[in-house]
Amino acid sequence: MELKQVPLRHIHESLGAKMVPFAGYNMPVRYSSDLDEHMTVRNAVGVFDVSHMGEFTVKGPAALDLIQRVTSNDAAKLIDGQAQYSCLPNGRGGIVDDLIVYKIKDNDYLLVVNASNIDKDWNWIASFNSGGAEMKNISDDICLFAVQGPKATGILQTLTTTDLSAIKYYHFAIGTFAGVDHVIMSNTGYTGAGGMELYVPKAAAEKVWHAVFEAGKSAGIKPIGLGARDTLRLEMGFCLYGNDIDDTTSPIEAGLGWITKFTKPFTNHEQIRRHKEDGVSRKLVGFKMVDKGIPRHDYEIHNSAGEVIGKVTSGTMSPVLGIGVGLGYVNTAYSQPGAEIFISVRGKALKAAVSKPPFI
Repeated sequence: MELKQVPLRHIHESLGAKMVPFAGYNMPVRYSSDLDEHMTVRNAVGVFDVSHMGEFTVKGPAALDLIQRVTSNDAAKLIDGQAQYSCLPNGRGGIVDDLIVYKIKDNDYLLVVNASNIDKDWNWIASFNSGGAEMKNISDDICLFAVQGPKATGILQTLTTTDLSAIKYYHFAIGTFAGVDHVIMSNTGYTGAGGMELYVPKAAAEKVWHAVFEAGKSAGIKPIGLGARDTLRLEMGFCLYGNDIDDTTSPIEAGLGWITKFTKPFTNHEQIRRHKEDGVSRKLVGFKMVDKGIPRHDYEIHNSAGEVIGKVTSGTMSPVLGIGVGLGYVNTAYSQPGAEIFISVRGKALKAAVSKPPFI
């Protein structure tokens, strides 16, 4: 299948980005080095082009009922200008995808989904749309820039009259940004470093990109690739669909009980409620390496007797801590913070300790 291209691909290539296939798209993985880009976001400001993400509008009198039916969280609690992390449970106790639900106003919502799951999610949600909610896939019409880091909001404020400091975590505003109308400015970053995500009409994407870089020049703003995005999210312990959660993982196993609300019926809520009430045999945990080594996806996790008790789902060397950190599923008996576990790295059992994220 031919790779899709993000609209600003020519800019990334002119900046020296190494482009790689990711989620069906040709994406910038790094421009300089993962370490340099990671620390730029932690200490100053960086910009991710994540225009590969999917966006669906759901409108009309049946919109909320549909969202309530297919998502695990309670979207009825949202106020205008609020966003909500949620997931789409499947019929087998697993997860179709994780997503963010934005309430624009009554009967008007935006769903933001993972790039690799755009068609899968669209078909899944549409299969429950018996009430006639107005669904539209606007993924190809929107560019998404995540401007992240402690200096991000101050820089972005110079480009809009919307008071960005008033936008609380998991809230958003819609206004004029860099002279472009109807930009969604959202405090829903994936790095833990502060900043905003900008949903921009595709026709204005290049204008906004250049305006942000011009405004951030004195702060040392840099473009950031997927490599650093992964290490940044891992230091926070944020899940990545396809690694830490998928069609076989229960929200309860994944520690997502907090986005699973039994205040309303949703897909397969009975089975997931049983997971919550009866307990699960494995849990997703964070861990820090005690011995020197880097955990990687699919490495086995053992107990002190050498028995396999789980598997690493995500792992990296934390640039901030200087040690290996990761996420993985383990037998529930080993899921308590401080529990001693061993990661099998190239045939060696390296000691680690279960640690509740965020790691920094």
